Formats: sequence, structure tokens, C-alpha cells
Amino acid sequence: MKLAALFSDHMVLQRDQPAPVWGWAAPGTVVTVAFAGQRHTATAGADRQWLIRLDPMPASIEPRELLVTGNDGASETIRDVLVGDVWLASGQSNMQWRVGDSLDPDAEIAAADYPLIRLFTVPNRAKADPSPEVEANWRVCSPRVIWSFSAVAYFFGREMLRQTGVPVGLVNSSWGGTRIEAWTSREALLADDGGRRVIGEYEAVKPDAVFANNPAEWLRGHVVPDPGNGGFAQGWAAPGFDDSAWAAMDVPHKWQDHGHAYSGVFWFRRTVDVPDAWAGRDLMLGLGACDKHDTTYFNGEKVGAIGWEIDNAWCTHRIYRIPGSLVRPGRNTIATRIYSYMTDGGLIGPPEAMKLSLADDDTAPPIPLTGDWRFLVEHNFGPRPAPVQPLGPGNPNTPHILYDNMIRLLAPAALRGVIWYQGESNAAVPWEYRTLFTAMIRDWRRTFAQPALPFYFVQLANYQAAQTRPVESGWAELREAQVMALREPATGMAVAIDIGDAQDIHPKNKQEVGRRLALAVSGRSGPLYRAHSIEGGAIRITFDGVSGGLKTLDGKAPATFAITGADGKFEWAEARIESTTVLVSSPLVPTPAAVRYAWASNPPANLCDGEGLPASPFRTDPD
Repeated sequence: MKLAALFSDHMVLQRDQPAPVWGWAAPGTVVTVAFAGQRHTATAGADRQWLIRLDPMPASIEPRELLVTGNDGASETIRDVLVGDVWLASGQSNMQWRVGDSLDPDAEIAAADYPLIRLFTVPNRAKADPSPEVEANWRVCSPRVIWSFSAVAYFFGREMLRQTGVPVGLVNSSWGGTRIEAWTSREALLADDGGRRVIGEYEAVKPDAVFANNPAEWLRGHVVPDPGNGGFAQGWAAPGFDDSAWAAMDVPHKWQDHGHAYSGVFWFRRTVDVPDAWAGRDLMLGLGACDKHDTTYFNGEKVGAIGWEIDNAWCTHRIYRIPGSLVRPGRNTIATRIYSYMTDGGLIGPPEAMKLSLADDDTAPPIPLTGDWRFLVEHNFGPRPAPVQPLGPGNPNTPHILYDNMIRLLAPAALRGVIWYQGESNAAVPWEYRTLFTAMIRDWRRTFAQPALPFYFVQLANYQAAQTRPVESGWAELREAQVMALREPATGMAVAIDIGDAQDIHPKNKQEVGRRLALAVSGRSGPLYRAHSIEGGAIRITFDGVSGGLKTLDGKAPATFAITGADGKFEWAEARIESTTVLVSSPLVPTPAAVRYAWASNPPANLCDGEGLPASPFRTDPD
């Protein structure tokens, strides 16, 4: 007899709903589930599956046991079970992004002592024949475990705990760089025009057998191999080596940011002064992420390396233990050799992770390792874009593969709702997202047998270089497609147009994203375009969702409004707040026909309501 992985120690059961409990046993086995005074039985079918539903229960912070027994004598006890709200968090890298990589991580991690928040991370898996089970378990939120958990999910859960006071279960099922088609069932895709096209293109191609069996091995065969570590033999890791002829590079940064527009192998060296009191004591060396593979030395001795054996090595933080026998008073040398076979490369941080500290004393201030490092190029591969992965098993962008491996297996869990942060990977085809997003929401509601399952999502943040002229924008159209999903009942949106990063598709301020998602649960998403009217030479915009009137984030006039006449040529406009409306005009457009606001990848959007929630970008002109 076996329970589904969601039913493990420290779990949260959904309050105020029938709560399914399921698992597997020998066919014909009678299984009894006992919890909080309830007893329910079920018989395992020919497929070995059994399912019961606990009656709705109020929230409870009392740790209780869930006892499962079979008439064959088997039994299992799940301990420390709470009753509260269970949220499924999903999407691509901005949902997968970890607390340890977010804004002010040290303080956030130290403060993450919330025993009423429970964490469950679904492992990334894109197999052809999904296992019927998820290999994971629940953990109690604490500074010890929060570093690697989804930042958006955690900060959202923290806000929900503060709002409701009831236990919060967070199920993180996300994967960076993935398209919405991968998260949607085959049946739902076939019912959508865009999805049907994707399915047809995929199923017309024979999968690559090597990639299907071992994606990492396939990748190794499609990139420039490491030519070999010749630098070590030349003493480049040795503390006495003279690196004065090497250039300096400010880190953390990818080396492409410093004009090295190619892949290859770079060596980095840094000399640090170690206090006398640290001599002979074990240290912890944190380098942040090394994009892609590294071999790291301390005073000439190898202390760690990460390569092909680790998935997502490019964003894995390097934390290596330095034995005290290598630690000297005064000058010590750190050297790391970084091999990057495509796209970016280098010591990419974040800054907070780059430090040298005592292994056994958290009170001693660490030595920061950001700033200038000496570097030398050992091998230059030239510009190397990422090879295009074939669709099929192993590729997380294969249609419906993540739904099959990472969503369907969670059903029929009872959920309070879903939070979703995705869209960047679909920005090139925003018109298809209009129907695909709605199709996926409905698909998941069918999957979890909750027709009104609440679904809250993050609108794409500002990103890329700012535009100086009104432009067409795939990112703006994707945001528009996200707004269209609000037509579905029980949906809400967190606008993030003001908290992005022009240089980084992963903005660090996940705290505000989580807070705004929690506000969306209570129905507060900020101003949304409702209607417009032409008044002489101006256009007046009215909004829904305005709390406390309209204002701007910076106290200046509303920015990035553009206006056009019948010719469709947009010009920057003057905008003036009048109560809960905005009046838009331009002397260049005496007979206006349409208005756009924040219609760009990275607009300096500043319109907000009295609570400081930003207005969503919009346009009044038809497609």
C-alpha cells in the first residue's frame, strides 16, 4: 500500500472542501483513512488505485495524524498534518526563481521562520511515460530550507498567512524557459487553433532517440567540448602566480557584459586577506552561480567543481567548504576556471552569494567577493548560440509534456487556487496566447474537478531597453492577452510593469510580486482600462479597479501615453489626471481616434491608484 506523495508528513489539507486522499494498493484491498474524527473506506481497483474524500473541515493549526490502513495489515501514519489553504504555484523561470536569488536574500532567509507555511516542490520531469507518482515531500518553512524554494510562491504564501492566519501549503510546479503549450493537456490543445497547430507540427516529427534518453548527453554532442585544463599546469591556480598582466573584470557579471561576445573558457583569480583568527579553520566559499561549469581552487588546491553531472549547472550556486589546512593568515588566493559552451558565461552572482565566511561561526562578518577579479581567456569558441533542442521526451517545451509529468499527477488534490507567472516564452506569438491561456485555465479546472478554481497570475514585468518612440511590441500584446484572461470568472492579475529590470528578465523584487498576487486574491489588482470617449481634441480614459483615486508613482504627469488619429501614426501625448479619469491629447493629433498606454517592452509607466498599484498597459485601437 502506498499513498500519493502529497500525503506525507507536514502536509496541509485544504479547508472547507471535500479533501481527496488517494494512493495504490493490491487490487481488492479495502483501505481505511482516519483523520480528525472521520473514517472513510475505499477498495483498490484493478489498476491498484483507491480514493476517498474527507468531509469539509475548518482550518486548524493543531498538528494531527492521518492514519491509513489496509485489510491486508498494511498501515501508514502521516504526522503533523494541518488544515488550511493549499495553493498550486506554476509557470516558468520567474515562478521557479529562488528566494536565495531574490532581493535582500540574507535577511529574508533569516526571517523565514513560519511553521504554518509548508513547502512542496514538484521535481522537473519531462518523460515520455510519466510515472504515476511525484517524488517529493512536504517541508516546514524555515531558514534552513527556504533558500531554494520559489520566491514568488513563498512571498505570496507569507502574505496569505498574514491575511488569513490559517496554515498555507505551497505546491511549486514550475520550470524555467517553458511555453504554455507544455503545461496544457493534449485534449485542450487540440480544441484550440494555435494548440492544434503545435500538436500537428510536433507529432509529424520523429523524436530524437539520443535526446529522449539523455538530454544532457545530446547537448554535449552539440556544443564545443572543453579542450582541457591547460591553465592549471601553468600555475594559474597557485597563490604565488603573478597575475598582474591579467585584465580586471567587475563581477558578478556575465563576461559578455564586458565586451567578450563569445563562449569559451575563462580563468578568474582573486586574492583575499584572511584574519589571523581564521587561520587553520574551515571556511565556506560562496561564488554564486558560475555559468556554466567550474573548477575552483583555494591556494592552489581544488576545492570543488560542478559540470555535466548537474542539471541547470549554469544557475547553481557554488558553495564549497575550504578545509582549515589550506587557510593561512593574510593573503589567500581563490581561482576558478569557468567553461561556457553557449550563450552567456562567467561569475553571475547574485552579489549577496559571493562571500568567504567561517564554516562554524555565523556571527563573524563574511568577506565579500564582489568587485574586480583578474581574468584570462584560456579558450575562445566564438559566439555560440544555444543549440535548438528537438521536441520530444526530455524537452520541457514539448506540447503537453509538463502537464503530463508535473500537473496531472497532482490531481485530484483539493486546492484553494493557482498562482501563475509565465508568458515570456510565448511573447513572439502573443495572439495565440489569447486563447491558449484561457484554454489552460479551463483545462486545469477540469483536471482538478473544480470548475471555479481561483486562478491568479502575474502580468509580464518591464524588460529590455526603453523605447524613445511609440512602437509595436510583442511583450505589450502578450500583456494584453493576459488581461483578456480576466474575462474568465474567478481570475485576478498582479501588474508588474513598474518593478522589472531592463537588463534582467528575472527581476529580483519577488516580494512585491507576491504581495500583489495576495492583493489580487482580495480583488485588488490596480487600475484596468474600462472605456474611452472622444472629447473634442482629447480622449478621456476611464478605469475599473481604482482604489483611492489616480496618481503617479513619481508625482509627475502620467507618462508613456501615445495618441493617434485615423492614420494610425502614434505620437507621444500629454496626459492629465482628472479625478478617476485621464485626459489624453497632443497638438500633433488634432482629431484623435485611439490611445495607448505603456505599450512597449519596457515603458516608464507611472500611473497608479491611491494604494500605489500600477495601471495595466492597454490600447483602445483594434487589432
